[in-house]
Formats: sequence, C-alpha cells, structure tokens
Amino acid sequence: MGGHTLVKRLCVFCGSSSGKDPAYAAEAAAVGKLLAERGIGVVYGGGQVGLMGVVADAALEAGGEVIGVIPKHLMRAEIAHHELTKLHVVEDMHERKATMARLSDGFVALPGGAGTLEELFEVWTWAQLGLHAKPVGLLDVRGYYTKMAEFLDHMVTEGFLGESSRDLVIVNDDAEALLDAFSRHTYTPIDKWAS
Repeated sequence: MGGHTLVKRLCVFCGSSSGKDPAYAAEAAAVGKLLAERGIGVVYGGGQVGLMGVVADAALEAGGEVIGVIPKHLMRAEIAHHELTKLHVVEDMHERKATMARLSDGFVALPGGAGTLEELFEVWTWAQLGLHAKPVGLLDVRGYYTKMAEFLDHMVTEGFLGESSRDLVIVNDDAEALLDAFSRHTYTPIDKWAS
C-alpha cells in the first residue's frame, strides 16, 4: 500500500447546516471551486442544504464533477440535490458511507456536526486498521477543529493512540495546503497493537 496518493476524487464530509459564521459557507464554496479547478471530483452526501449544498454548487459552477450519495430516508430531510453529475440513492447510512469511501481517493472534513465527525472517525479508523491507504484530513476553518486536534494529541499523551495513528489525520486551516499535503501523502501500514 506504499507510494504517493493520486487524488482524483475527494470525499467531503460537512454539515447539512451552514453554521452561524458566514465564513464557513464562504470557505465551503472556495473548497468546491478549488477542487473543480484542480480537476478533483467531489464525492459527498448528496444534499442540497447547508455546507453540503454550498460545496456541491460551487464545484458544479466551476465545471467540476460532483457525485452525491444519499440514503432513501434522507431524500426529503437533506433535500437531495438533483443537479449533480451523478446521484446515488442507497438503502441506508452504512451503504452511503461504504459507497462514498469506494468512490473516493481521500477524505476531508469541513465544519459539521455529529454526522460529519462520525464519518471522519470511521474512515480514520479504517486507515488505522489498514483497510485503506487514502489520506484523511480536517480543514480547520476559523479554528473550528483546533480543540479537536488538541484532543487527538491528548489521546496520544494519555496512551490511547499511537503517534503514527494520530499522524494519519492531516490538519490544516488552508485548503490549498491541505490538498498539497494529500498529494504528498504516503501510507505505511501501522501495527496498532505494537508497543
């Protein structure tokens, strides 16, 4: 699983709401546009609302590929986006996450709530267990994830997480720098249980 990662499609985890600070939506739009300009397709949760919709709309407007994956039960709640390059309607959340992972070459979390974190932590765990070798990152918009990054370091300090596992999550407050780090990403299998 060694070698550099070529990211042709990036899975974007983010909120189905836009948050209180307009900077979150502005950055989400900038990310969608940046990905399209770099020729990187967007894979995301398929919604038209919140930061999800902002990323998708910005990428589409810039001529990018946007693939949505939405479970049937969220078609109404997240208001499925029907202007996408492709929209996969799946049975449930498990199939949604598996499909997004299969279609993507890397993962980035923008600000979001519990669902965003759950998706992020799952793909990070999969990397830790050697189930994929794709880069995982946090875009720390306006310090949104700063305390969480500090907590990840605390997990290492307290002996519940190895440094190599912690290093699997790339944190940056600049989208271009984060994408550059993804392009340099190399994966070395981790023995999670080694002392």
